[in-house]
Amino acid sequence: MNDERNKERLAASQGETTLDIDMDLLVGYILLIGVSVSLVLVLAALIWRWRETGRVEFDYQITGMNFFEFLVTEIRLAVHGSLRPRLLLSLGIIALMLTPFLRVLASMLYFMVALRNWKYSVFTAFVLAVLTYSLFLR
Repeated sequence: MNDERNKERLAASQGETTLDIDMDLLVGYILLIGVSVSLVLVLAALIWRWRETGRVEFDYQITGMNFFEFLVTEIRLAVHGSLRPRLLLSLGIIALMLTPFLRVLASMLYFMVALRNWKYSVFTAFVLAVLTYSLFLR
């Protein structure tokens, strides 16, 4: 209990609140979980592909479609039960691409709701808008 009070006093003396520290942890966990999920899916796809064919390579392209078209196509395949190594690889790519998007979204919500800091909220909303627009580009 004393340790927690000391940490809070140290954070307060350095100009940080416990909310700031919690947000740093949240952002760190979002990045860690997103990259970890992506890594597990890609490795599972590669191992599955290797066990099926004896090769670790995939021969498919995702050019000619934006991220949302790619996402909808792969989710539709997953819903219809078309589980295969390529789908796992695609889901790994999707998880990796959504990780920074979710991180910025969480930051924006934190600035708006917890801190009520409108300047940072506007800046973060702009970054989120740019990220969203970039996902619609081909």
